[in-house]
Amino acid sequence: MTKSNKGSTPNRRGFLKVAAAGAAATVAAPSVVSAQGPISMRWQSTWPSKDIFHEYALDYAKKVNDMTGGELKIEVLPAGAVVPAFGLLDAVSKGVLDGGHGVLVYHYGKQTALALWGSGPGFAMDANMLLAWHRYGGGKELLAKLYESIGANVVSFPYGPMPTQPFGWFKKPITKPEDIKGLKFRTVGISIDVYSGMGAAVNALPGGEIVAAMDRGLLDAAEFNNATSDRVLGFPDVSKVCMLQSYHQNAEQFEITFNKDKYNALPDKMKAIIANAVDAASADMSWKAIDRYSKDYVELQTKDNVKFYKTPDAILKQQLEIYDGVVQKKAAENPLFKEIVQSQIAFAKRATQWEQDTVVNRRMAYDHYFGPNAAAKKL
Repeated sequence: MTKSNKGSTPNRRGFLKVAAAGAAATVAAPSVVSAQGPISMRWQSTWPSKDIFHEYALDYAKKVNDMTGGELKIEVLPAGAVVPAFGLLDAVSKGVLDGGHGVLVYHYGKQTALALWGSGPGFAMDANMLLAWHRYGGGKELLAKLYESIGANVVSFPYGPMPTQPFGWFKKPITKPEDIKGLKFRTVGISIDVYSGMGAAVNALPGGEIVAAMDRGLLDAAEFNNATSDRVLGFPDVSKVCMLQSYHQNAEQFEITFNKDKYNALPDKMKAIIANAVDAASADMSWKAIDRYSKDYVELQTKDNVKFYKTPDAILKQQLEIYDGVVQKKAAENPLFKEIVQSQIAFAKRATQWEQDTVVNRRMAYDHYFGPNAAAKKL
């Protein structure tokens, strides 16, 4: 018994010493992290600082910065601060920038299939449905495969569903397909092929360069995105006619990219915050867009004297037909393009049938409350 007791005493003392040392290390751990300081990332958007799109980039960065309690700090610079807008992917991939905010169609020149995330009619899906395909229908895996195929060292998070974009800003209303022929026109992505197929002479320019090009006569017409961006960028100064509704970019969204090495080095907790902040920013962006775009749509008419017209159905039908031809050609040339198209069509067939059968057409309700007999006036 005595021998046993003597043998056990040092063990207990040793255990207490180890436990005390472990507790001390645990207490010291936060100070070690604090001593290392926060992780800083330098980003760039593909938008001018005055554009609401740059504001969306800042909104996302703030969400991450706040949710990490300052342990990760993302600084977002406007387009051109480090590289031109169309140079963002290369800059993030090479680590010149740690991340960025833009759209996938801006990388069209590197791999045409990237434009399938937003450039075109989306096979009758809207942008939110295309994001559903991306998240749950195989798009996420296909995008990773696509970036790997071009050696892009990035982690991509598509988010932020955009409303249908205008057909474009023109000198006079477009009434028939023939009116497009010969126009010097700005667009991006597969839309380059669609407008070219309609007879336009297309020039792809970043958002911040469009209005200046129209002012100098280098462009006759152009499209960008929405009432707020178009107004802030100065479209009403060079055109008073905007054609609404189009299939050229019916289902576009934004893209957040991280340099893959920088992203992989982050703690799992920060990766989780980044992913959840993408979802939060996506919802917040779509709500902010409804508020801001609708206000500027009114002010474009009341303050800037812009006239809006619906794009004729003949033009919309022509867009679909030309787009089909473009897709067939590119799918024949590019196996990844074909794989992505087939995946989108399979998802769209069931998702859009469900939507068309389920969602009531809101036009009747709009006419009821705000039409000639305006029930809203009586409420």
